[in-house]
Amino acid sequence: MTRATLARLTRWIPRFRRTRLLVVGDAILDEFLWGSVSRISPEAPVPVVLVNRDSYMPGGAANVANNLRALGGRVAIAGVTGRDEAGQRLRRELRKRGVHVEGLVTDVTRPTSLKTRVVAHSQQVVRIDREEVAPLPRPVLDRLIRWVVSQLAHVDGLVIEDYGKGVIGPEVLEAIVPRARKLKRVVTVDPKEGHFAYYAGVTAITPNRQEAGMAAGVAVTDRRSLHEAGTRLLARLSCHAVLVTLGEEGMCLFESRRAPVHIPTVAQEVFDVAGAGDTVIAAFTLALAAGADLESAAHLANFAAGIVVGKVGVAVVTPQELVHRIRHYGR
Repeated sequence: MTRATLARLTRWIPRFRRTRLLVVGDAILDEFLWGSVSRISPEAPVPVVLVNRDSYMPGGAANVANNLRALGGRVAIAGVTGRDEAGQRLRRELRKRGVHVEGLVTDVTRPTSLKTRVVAHSQQVVRIDREEVAPLPRPVLDRLIRWVVSQLAHVDGLVIEDYGKGVIGPEVLEAIVPRARKLKRVVTVDPKEGHFAYYAGVTAITPNRQEAGMAAGVAVTDRRSLHEAGTRLLARLSCHAVLVTLGEEGMCLFESRRAPVHIPTVAQEVFDVAGAGDTVIAAFTLALAAGADLESAAHLANFAAGIVVGKVGVAVVTPQELVHRIRHYGR
C-alpha cells in the first residue's frame, strides 16, 4: 500500500465516534479462573489447579459490542440472558465498558451462556460450557424483535452475531433484515455453519475459510477454490460483499463485478487468535457505517486484527492503536 492509501485509511477512524451500531446475537459471559498446578489428583490423572483469582469478559456477541465500543463507536446490544448471576454480571461488564444493554431480554427458562476457562501457568487446562441452544420461546422472541425493530431508525449499522445458541434464526432475520435494508442501514453477519440460507440480502458476511467452504460446497485448499467459494456465496446470498478471513494468510474480499482482493496479514507477532474474528467484523462494520468503501473497510479490519492477535487473551483495539499501526506500516 502507498503512503497516500494508508493516509486515506486513517481519515475514517475519527468518524467512528459518531457512528451508532446495534449488535444482535448470542451474548456470552467468559469466565476465567487463574491458578497454578503443583500436583496431580490422586482421584484421576488430571492436574489439581489451585485458583488464586478470577476475571470476566463479555463474549460472543457481547465481545463484538465490546470491540465496537473500544474502537469508539456508540453501541447497543440485543440478545437474551437468563435470570441468574451470570446475566447480571454480563450486564455489569458491558455497562462498565459503555455498551447499552436495554436490548438484553431475560428468559427465565434458560441460563445465561457461560464459558468458564481454567488457566494454569498461562495454559488453558479445561473449558466448561453452560448454555441452552434451543430456539427461544415465542414471547421472548417477540420482545427481542420488537426492541430491535424500534431501534433500526436510530442506528447506522447492524451486526448480526450468530453463535448458534438460539437467538439468530429465520424469524429474527426475516423481521429485521428487510427493515434495515429499507432504511439503507449497513447489515453484516458473522455466520454460523448451517445457517447461511438465513442471510440473504445482507450487506456483507465475514466467514472464515472453513465456514465459506462448507457453505459454498467447495473444499477451499488454494486460491482457485477460495475464489470459487467466495463467488458462489456472493451469488447465492445476493449480498454486496463476502470477506473471508484466512488466519495467517490475511483475508480476501469478494465484491460483485470486481476481482477478488487479497489482503495479506499485517500481524507483527501472534500470541493469541482468540476473538480475532470479533475484531474483524467490528472494525469492518464500523468503517462501513462511517462511510468507508468495502475495500478500505476490509483493510482497516485487517489492521485491527493484526493488532489484537499480538495481545494475550481476548482483547480489543483502540482508535489510537489503529492509527499508530497504519501510520507505521512498512517502517
